[in-house]
This record gives sequence, C-alpha cells and structure tokens, in this order.
Amino acid sequence: MGDPVPPVPAGLVRGPARGPTPDPAGTSTGSRTSFRPGRDDVPYALRVAASWSWRLGIVFVVVGVLVWLLGRISLLVIPLMIAGLLASLLAPVTDSLRRRVGNGSAVALTVVGFLVLVGLALSLVGQQFAVGFSGLWVEARTGIEQALAWLSQGPLQLTATQINQYLQDVGDALQNNSGSIVSGALSFGSNAGQFAAGVLLTLFALIFFLADGARIWRFVASLAPARARAAVDGAGRRGWSSMASYVRIQMLVAFVDAVGIGVGAAIIGVPLALPLSVLVFLGSFIPIVGALATGSIAVLLALVANGWVNALIMLAIVLVVQQVEGHILQPLIMGPAVALHPLAVVLAVAGGTLVAGIPGALFSVPLLAVANTVIRYIAHRAWEYDPALTPPGIEGSGPSARTLQEEMTT
Repeated sequence: MGDPVPPVPAGLVRGPARGPTPDPAGTSTGSRTSFRPGRDDVPYALRVAASWSWRLGIVFVVVGVLVWLLGRISLLVIPLMIAGLLASLLAPVTDSLRRRVGNGSAVALTVVGFLVLVGLALSLVGQQFAVGFSGLWVEARTGIEQALAWLSQGPLQLTATQINQYLQDVGDALQNNSGSIVSGALSFGSNAGQFAAGVLLTLFALIFFLADGARIWRFVASLAPARARAAVDGAGRRGWSSMASYVRIQMLVAFVDAVGIGVGAAIIGVPLALPLSVLVFLGSFIPIVGALATGSIAVLLALVANGWVNALIMLAIVLVVQQVEGHILQPLIMGPAVALHPLAVVLAVAGGTLVAGIPGALFSVPLLAVANTVIRYIAHRAWEYDPALTPPGIEGSGPSARTLQEEMTT
C-alpha cells in the first residue's frame, strides 16, 4: 500500500459550484441575505422622467404660489412694474441731463416733461374726440334707423308693435337688473380710487427709480450670498438692459402701427382718425394682439360712418400694417433685441391674459424677455467674463476681480 492521500481542502475541491438556494420568502438559505433591486432594475427612461417630473412639479408649485401672492398685492405690483418700464424708457434722458444739471434736477425735468407731453397728447385727443363724436353719433343713429327699417321691410318682416315689444323687453331686463348695475357702478368707483392710488404710486416709484435706481439695485444684489453676488448682479443688469431694449423697440413698432392705421383712416375719410391713432399706439404695447384688436375698431368705425366698401378698404390697410409689423419689424428689429420667437410672444400674451387679464397681456412679453436673458446669462456663466462687473482700475475678470468687487460692494 502506498502513502495515504492527504485530504484536499474544501476550497480546492473542483466540481459544480453550489451557491445558496433562494427560498420563496426572498432570502437565501446559505447566507440569509434579503434581495433588494438595484438601479439597473429601473429603466433609465423612467428614472429620467421621474427626476424631471418632481423637479418640474416643484417649479410649477412655486410659480403658482408666487402668482397667487402677487395677485393679492396687485395694487402694489402693477404700479411698480409700470414704473420700471417707464424708467427703462426715460433713463437715457435722465442720464443725459444729469451730466449738465445734477441728479435731482435731471429727474425733475424728465418726469415733468413726460407728464406735460402726456397731458398735451390727451388734451389734443380729447378735443378731436369731442369734435368728431357728434358727427359719428349722427351716423350711428342713422345706421340704427336703417337697421330698424331692414327689420320691418326685410326678410324678417317684423311689425312696429313687435319691435317696440322687443325694445320694451330690453328695458325691463335693464330695470330688473338695476341692483347689479348699481353694484357695478359702485365697484367702478372703487376701481377708480384704486386707479388714482396706482397712478400716484407709479409716479412716486418712477422718481426714485430714475434718481437712485443703481443704488437700489446694489442693495438688492447685496442680499444674495457672497458667492452668487456677481451672478445676480450681472444677470440683473443684463435683464434690465433687455427690458429697456424691448420698451424702446416696442415704442417704435407702436408708432409705425399708429401712423400706418391713422394715416390710412384719414385718407379714406374714417372719422376720429387721430384718437384712433392714439388707441392703436397704446394697444400696440400688447404685441401682435393689441394692434389687431384696435385695428378692428377702425374697421367698425369705417363701417358705421362710410359703409361696407370703406370698411373693406380699412380692413386691407390694417392687414397691410400687420404684415409690415410681422414680416419686417418683428424679425429684423424686435427679434434680435429680445431673442424671442413670435410663437413664444403669442403664447406669452395668451397665457398672461388668462392668468392676469390686461396687466398679464401687457407685462408677459417683457417679463419673458427678461427671464430669457437672465437664464441665458446664468447658463453661460457670463459673469466670469462680464466687463460690466469689473471695477475700474482692475484688469480682466475672473475670480480675483470678482472677489475684490464683492469686497468693495460689501
């Protein structure tokens, strides 16, 4: 017999691997470890969709809460926003005067000159409206008489008794709803008081925006954390520049719309051409939609005063002006200034109107332009090479310049 064979260690035994056998409860009989699914068990697309969903949900909730809060203090927010738009428009005038007469006098001259210009425009429009309304009322009354004659002699063949009965029903309906009319008049009085308070607040805020706008913004930017102060400062300045560009270019677009529709109405003999031009000018500050709505009023005036042929000519004039705005002014002037697609403008106006009515339609596009500029600025980290953030006497930008600037700001 030979030498005995030594035992082979269990770890060196060759054969089929025998691992722990999982039991139905989800644990292994050998090590008793529980089974947990890993990240690979969830599809990648589902993980991405879930990540986007909860983040977008939080954004929508925060935006909704902010809109609700701003709606509760609209009497304060709307005048401040109007003052901001006016300040961005009048700031170059104030800066030009400040070099000659000082800060306080420059602000006073700018605000007083603006108020005088608005007052003269309203006075001129009021005179034209008073002169033209009497003739327009005669035309409207003639049109009503023609409509009544058509009801009695046309296809409907209504008798005078039936027409009088319908008119009596309308009068009874107005009398029965007199309480609602009175409450609406009282509400109008309350709204008139709020409007007067809003005008005073707008004027007050405009004065301080023009006089101490830079100091106010430095204080707001200093509230941000030190590491984010340069980004907040640069994004705010760039957003303000974008809003100023929007307001000035929208002034040009509104002027072109007003001149085109007003001159066309005067040429074909539509009454109240000057008040109509002012109305088109104001309505054009609601992009695309405003000029079209006020242009429809011009068509209605032409129809009442001069008949359907004149109304069709007026409609053609309005459409030509809209084509000039849409295919020349918007792409060549407005587009490069605010970097907004016309579809985005239309959606912003529609969404703003649904959320906040006329103020929403008026402020939606400038707010969208500011948000677009701020997001692009932050996404590209433009504050790292923004020369506007480098203090005088410091070459270059970057971390050292930004740190020194933050120390000087604080």
